[in-house]
Amino acid sequence: MESMQHIEYNLLYKVNSPKDLKQLSLSELSQYCAELRQYIIEECSKNPGHLASSLGVIELTVALHYVYDVPNDKLVWDVGHQAYAHKIITERRDLFPTNRKMGGISGFPRMAESKYDSFGAGHSSTSISAAFGLAKAAELKGENSHVVAIIGDGAMTGGLAFEGLNNAGDKNGKNGNLLVILNDNDMAIDQATGALKSYLAHVSTSKHYNRFKRWLWRIFGHVPPFLRMCQKVGNAIKQGLLQNSNLFESLNFRYFGQIDGHNIEELVRILSALKDINEPKLLHIITTKGKGYTPAEDNQSVWHAPGRFNPDTGERIPSKDSASRYQDVFGDTLVELARKNEKIIGITPAMPSGCSMNTMMREIPERCFDVGIAEGHAVTFSAGLAAGGMHPVCNIYSSFMQRAYDNVIHDVALQNLPVTFCLDRGGLVGEDGATHHGVFDIAYFSCVPNMIVASPMNEAELRNMLYSAIETPSPYAIRYPRGCGVGVEWKDKPFSMITTGRGRQIKAGNDVALLTLGPVGNFAAKAIERIEATGKATIAHYDMRFAKPLDEELLHEVGKMFQKVITVEDGILRGGIGESIIKFFNDNGYTVQVKTLGIEDRFIEHGTPAQLYALCGYDVDGIEKAINSMI
Repeated sequence: MESMQHIEYNLLYKVNSPKDLKQLSLSELSQYCAELRQYIIEECSKNPGHLASSLGVIELTVALHYVYDVPNDKLVWDVGHQAYAHKIITERRDLFPTNRKMGGISGFPRMAESKYDSFGAGHSSTSISAAFGLAKAAELKGENSHVVAIIGDGAMTGGLAFEGLNNAGDKNGKNGNLLVILNDNDMAIDQATGALKSYLAHVSTSKHYNRFKRWLWRIFGHVPPFLRMCQKVGNAIKQGLLQNSNLFESLNFRYFGQIDGHNIEELVRILSALKDINEPKLLHIITTKGKGYTPAEDNQSVWHAPGRFNPDTGERIPSKDSASRYQDVFGDTLVELARKNEKIIGITPAMPSGCSMNTMMREIPERCFDVGIAEGHAVTFSAGLAAGGMHPVCNIYSSFMQRAYDNVIHDVALQNLPVTFCLDRGGLVGEDGATHHGVFDIAYFSCVPNMIVASPMNEAELRNMLYSAIETPSPYAIRYPRGCGVGVEWKDKPFSMITTGRGRQIKAGNDVALLTLGPVGNFAAKAIERIEATGKATIAHYDMRFAKPLDEELLHEVGKMFQKVITVEDGILRGGIGESIIKFFNDNGYTVQVKTLGIEDRFIEHGTPAQLYALCGYDVDGIEKAINSMI
C-alpha cells in the first residue's frame, strides 16, 4: 500500500483487558486485529520502536488472549520486541504512547511492570526454558495453568532453545501443560540463516500428510472426545507419508503445523483444541514480519526498528545528525582492511545490518559469516578460525556478548588466540533499556588474562584501533557506542598504529586531571571549556584509550603532578577503569583524591541516551559539576 487505509476504532477502546477481549465474538476478532495493527503503526510512527516483529504476531497475540486465561495461564515471549500487541491488550493501551520513554512502559516484557508479563525478555532464545520452569512450578504446586512459549525472529537457532526442548521433552516428566509456538517468519533482524532455516522451509515436505492433518483438525479438533483420535490417526499415517523424522517429534514434542499465523479463526480453533492435549506440544505457524503494512513487508530488516516515519506514505524521517555512525565506520574500515589482508574473517551472530558487517558480506561474502542467534558459537567459531591461522573479527553487541563469556575465557583468552572482538552498543544505549545497555563489558573483559580492552574517543580512533587490533597477535576487544560519532574526518585516511596500553594527553592543565575512556571524553572536553571560560581553574585531560593494559607511564605522570583526579567511563563503576586507576595510585604510594564518574551498582532503565547520561551524572553538566566540587 502506498498509503495506509485508515479505519475507525470501533473495538480498540472497548478492550481494556483480556477479559474484555473474550466478550468479542469470533467474527469480530478480525476487525479488532485490524484496529490493533493500525494503532501500533500510528504510535510507532511518532514514538519509534520495534515495529515489524509486533505487526507479524497481531493475530497470534489476539488468539492467545482469547483462548487462554492470562495471567493464570502464562505467556512467555521470546525476543520481547514481539510483545507490543500483548501490552496493549493487557491494560496498557493508554500507556503505549509512553513505550520506551523515560518513566514509561518498557519496550520488552517486564515482570515488575505487569502481572500479565510472566517472564522478562530482551535477549534471545530464553522462552522455552523459562516456560518449562513456569510449567514445572505450577505442576509442583498443584496449580492448573497452561504455559505458552512464543519463540520467533530467528530465536530458535540459539542453543538455549534446544536445551529447553531437550529437557522439556523428557518422557520421565509430565510437562503436559506446555505449548511452544514457533513463529516462523524466516527472519531474525535480517534474513534467517543456517541449516534450521532450510529444515523449517521443508518440514512439511509431505504435503499429503499435512493437508490430511489440517482437514482432520478442522473437522474434529474442537470436539474433545475426538482429540485423541486425531492424534492416533495422524500418528498412524505419518510413517507412511513422512520419510524423514520430524525434529520436534524426535524430542518428544507433539508437532502441529504448518498453520497460517494470520488466520485468526483457525488459530483460535487450534489453540482451543491443543489445550486438551496433555503432553508437550509445538505449534508451527507461518507469519510475515511487518504484516499489514506494505513498507514493512517489503523491507523487513529496515522496518524491524525504522525510527520515525510517515504512516500514510511509509516515508522514513531521517536523523538530523550528519556525523557517521560508529557501526558504519567499523563496517567500511573492516572491508578496507580485509581487501589488503586475506586472513581477515568477519563473524556476526544475526546482526549484519545492525553492526554494518553487511558491507563486507556484499563485497567479500566468502570471508564473512552470519552464524545466526548463537553468540557462544560465534566466539568459539572465531577461536577455531584463529587457531587455523586466520584473523577473525567477531562483532557482537556488548550486552549480547555476556552470553558468550565462558567461550571468550576458555576458547579465546586461555589459548591467547588473535581474535578481535568489536563490541557495538557499548555503554548506555537508550530506549531499549536495561536488557540492552552494554555497561558491564569493561569490567568483565578487564579481569580476563591476555585480553586487551580499548575504547575510541571518536571515529578516527575507532578506525585506527581496528587496524591496530588486527596487527596485534592476541585477544583484543574494542567497545564503542550506538549511534553517531562527533564528526571528525576518518574516511580514506592513512592508518596509524596505536600502541597497546598507551593513552594520550588531550589538553594540559594544573588544577585537576580528567581521565576518560572512550566517547565520554567528548563530554569532558566540553565541560573543561565551560570551567576554563570562568577562569576558576585549568584542567588537564587525558584520553586513556585502554582499560587494559593501563598506561602506567601516563598514570605515574598524573600521580606526581596532581592531587585531584576525576575518572569518567560509560560503564559500571564496580570493576571499571576508575577502580583500576585508584588501585594503581594506592599501589604506587600516590596520595591522590579520585572521584569516579560512571554507573553505580544498579540497573538503568530506558530513556534517551542524553537523559540517561544525565541521570548517571556523566553528561557535560555532570562532569562540570564534579570538577566544580573538586576545585
